[in-house]
Amino acid sequence: MISLIPAWAGDYPEFWASVKRRNLWLIKLRYGAVAMLIAMQLGLEFIMKLPLGHVQMAAYVIITLVILSYNACFHYFGRFIKEGPEKFHALHLSLLQMIFDLATLMLLVYFAGGIENPLYMFFIFHMIIGSLILPGYVIYTISGFVVLMFSLMVSLEYLGVLPHYGVYGLFMHPIYNNLNFIIVFLIIFSVMMFVSVTLANKIAHELYRREQDLVETLKKLNLAEIEKQKYIMGVVHEIKTPVAAVQSYLDLILGGFLGQVIPEVADRLQRARKRTEETIQMINNILRLSRLKLLNELSEEEIKPEELLCSIIEQHRVTAEQKKAEIALKDERHGKIFLHADRGLLEVAFSNLLSNSIKYIGLGGRIEIVISDKDNQLLIELCDDGIGVPESELGRIFEEFYRGSNIRHGGYEGSGMGLSVVKQIIERHKGTICVESPSRMASENNPGACFRITLPSVAES
Repeated sequence: MISLIPAWAGDYPEFWASVKRRNLWLIKLRYGAVAMLIAMQLGLEFIMKLPLGHVQMAAYVIITLVILSYNACFHYFGRFIKEGPEKFHALHLSLLQMIFDLATLMLLVYFAGGIENPLYMFFIFHMIIGSLILPGYVIYTISGFVVLMFSLMVSLEYLGVLPHYGVYGLFMHPIYNNLNFIIVFLIIFSVMMFVSVTLANKIAHELYRREQDLVETLKKLNLAEIEKQKYIMGVVHEIKTPVAAVQSYLDLILGGFLGQVIPEVADRLQRARKRTEETIQMINNILRLSRLKLLNELSEEEIKPEELLCSIIEQHRVTAEQKKAEIALKDERHGKIFLHADRGLLEVAFSNLLSNSIKYIGLGGRIEIVISDKDNQLLIELCDDGIGVPESELGRIFEEFYRGSNIRHGGYEGSGMGLSVVKQIIERHKGTICVESPSRMASENNPGACFRITLPSVAES
């Protein structure tokens, strides 16, 4: 079986998707053509008062039914053709449609008056459509065959070998037997056919190639992103080494291996040691994020949500105390359930949400975290009475590098990456996240925001 597949389109899924769409478009268009044929028959008979002969009427009805029948078959069997270079693929269906259409159109033109009927222009229409789908050599072959068959039909009518079925009243005098008109007409018709095919095929080919270039560029960008993530992992890992060394020295001092340490100094060193521990944890989280983007892998473990959230609250305790913020954690679960998830990535997500809440609340603000469960889903709700999110911007809050207008004008620092990362992490764990503003904790001047996270959970045995 002829392959019809261009050399550049074999492993190009967008090409096959495009061909499948155009096949469906042709099928829908053909239903319209059937309706147009019925309307034309009725219009000629009852409106324009141009009666058709019995042979013509019978031919019109049969051709219309044939078109409707094979179009229904194409519509049914076309659903089972997959996108890709199969044994019988979408291009074969396109070619079959083209052959059936041209055969029925040739018969329709013949019984409608041949050279005297403007329906011949639909040959050009079909050639343009075919040029958008089929390879150049195929459509040129079909064009040549159509020109040859049409010329043969017109010539046989002129010679009287084939009977002429004209639409009487359309012309004052018949022109199918005018040799000069026939010669000029066939020359112009042939030129129009091949010029239309050449232009349409060239444009379609250029568009396909340009789209393929875009796909190749996207692949290169993805490779560049992979290299970037590898570089980040390498740099961050190198940063981790000296921080770990500092932590080791602090452990030596605090352990009394270098002599006694007075309580005041020990307290400061303990805080410094805690900061180094947080820094190492942050580095590990960055490595996890890079690994997630690079390898798309998770290190799943059993996690108790209340313990995870308590540890994150503790990490932000100092910052919250500076703002005299009140952080409340409520557990409203009906049963004790846990998560199978990547602890480091969830720490990044919830730490980011809590950090944002602390940043955007005022002095003495309130933050409430509620854990609940429903239908094997863990629900975590984090609400505050901070500056909130403008209603018109709620749909964009999770976009990369997007920062709310109230944040930009308020002079708050940030890159706009945090919530985008949070959304990626939650969705990677097959969860959902949404935001509501004003929140249920809203006050007159502070609308607040409420983030709702849903994650799949497992009940404790």
